[in-house]
Amino acid sequence: MTWKTAYRSFYYANADEPDDIVLDPETTALLVIDIQNTYLDPKDTPEETARWQPFYDRMRGTVIPNTARLIDECRKRKVEVIYARIACQKPDGRDRSLSQKKPGFNYLLLPKELPEGQVVPELEPRPDEIVITKTTDSALTGTNLRLILHNMGIKDVICCGIFTDQCVSSTVRSLADESFGVVVVDDCGAAATDELHKRELEIINMIYCHVVQLDEVITFFK
Repeated sequence: MTWKTAYRSFYYANADEPDDIVLDPETTALLVIDIQNTYLDPKDTPEETARWQPFYDRMRGTVIPNTARLIDECRKRKVEVIYARIACQKPDGRDRSLSQKKPGFNYLLLPKELPEGQVVPELEPRPDEIVITKTTDSALTGTNLRLILHNMGIKDVICCGIFTDQCVSSTVRSLADESFGVVVVDDCGAAATDELHKRELEIINMIYCHVVQLDEVITFFK
């Protein structure tokens, strides 16, 4: 099964196969979403850390190594590499969106200078690479990313990162609404569980993006 037939939801179960994807490095950007130190830190209790262990294993064993390779492949092709990270401008977090102020998992108070809010060292941005700081799920909402992409002539965006069912999905939907072509790389992303990850990929595939594997996406460049 290839990207053309995988991750079909009910809506697209019987749809025709999509056309081949051809990416022009000059008009393509890679967007690495929220792979930050805070999400790799242990939880408050050993029990909660154990509950999240499958996520940690996927991040360390699959997502981070694969994303490092994807970044390297894009840099070699002179594809623009852009990072998005969650961080607030005010120390008390008053500038955060409501979803980041509510109690629970999504609550985040990450002033922009904190080490916890930085991109993980394995994927460290180069000095000339853009890092978008956001207080929203979507990397387009409330940031100047939309303007940056248009100014650089970007037409297609490759997305990877976490969490598939939250910030990645919100960003993909926003990009699609702005008429960018969007590719999501399955094995360069994760949700809290594999089930959530796969289900969200089915939901967004074909309508908001095309879901592909790392080995597939690097063959799309003309």
